[in-house]
Amino acid sequence: MIGLVVVLALVMAVEAPAQKAALRVGLVGLDSSHAVEFTALLNDPTRPDHVPGARVVAAFRGGSADVEASAKRIDRFTAELRDRWKVELVAALPELLTRVDAVIITSVDGRAHLPLFRQLLPTRKPVFIDKPLAASLADAREIARLARAAGTPVFSSSSLRFVPEIATLKGEPRVTPLHGAFAWGPAPTEPHHPDLFWYGVHEVEILYTLLGPGCIGVARVTSPGADLVVGRWRDGRLGTLRGGREGTRAYGAVAFGKNEAVVREVRDHGYGGLLREVVRFFQTGTSPVPIETTLEMMAFMEAADASKARGGLEVSLPVPPGSK
Repeated sequence: MIGLVVVLALVMAVEAPAQKAALRVGLVGLDSSHAVEFTALLNDPTRPDHVPGARVVAAFRGGSADVEASAKRIDRFTAELRDRWKVELVAALPELLTRVDAVIITSVDGRAHLPLFRQLLPTRKPVFIDKPLAASLADAREIARLARAAGTPVFSSSSLRFVPEIATLKGEPRVTPLHGAFAWGPAPTEPHHPDLFWYGVHEVEILYTLLGPGCIGVARVTSPGADLVVGRWRDGRLGTLRGGREGTRAYGAVAFGKNEAVVREVRDHGYGGLLREVVRFFQTGTSPVPIETTLEMMAFMEAADASKARGGLEVSLPVPPGSK
């Protein structure tokens, strides 16, 4: 009888699905609140919004002395990661790569993303780059080129793409097919980044979630308190965003169908939806957002800056290869 029990136990152990170990994640650049928020969601299984499948185990401090949001916060965020979450701090990126399976660049300074990404290429471990992908279209294109050449999976997105109010609006039957969209949210600026790159990227991400790629021209009207940016899509649809620097900091969108418009205000722009996609990306190596779409978003934001400099005239977006 005992022998039979032992045999059955062995059979069950063999047939039972193996429990996957959580992926080890390294953070690069600890000057963003996202470094702490991401770690809390991934590392604390007692939270109701816990995201399983990955765990932050190591981090590289980084930082930018000439960006106020970096210099004033990095010590506090670093201390919290080290003392509360027991994340190991490493002195160099090669050392980080020996300790992790995947990397999140959380540096708040988009200018740092390309030089940091260059140092992460040798091991081909998947890299999520927190918004913005870079601080210029040229840097973003170079990141994409390096990723393709090295075979390194890369993914970048704002969390607003994956909040329920926006993610479900795209397929809303009342506005299918979608004729156009309007997005709103805060858009404070930072002197080292083109205006929308710093915060307006969230509203741009909302537009591209709803309309997809295909914008061919951008015009921008600006005032001290807000920007209004209109994108003209190749199929005739218009995507408009309002980025505010005064008043409400809420996000939202309007989707326009043939006979109806649906309004959604984002109640909680948390990071759970984004991190679930990041973990899935780390597991599969496949980005949920094509890098070509992200590059077009960068071109959209750079064109908005050019339109501002030209007094609101429409600026054409670069035509992607093979799309003519």
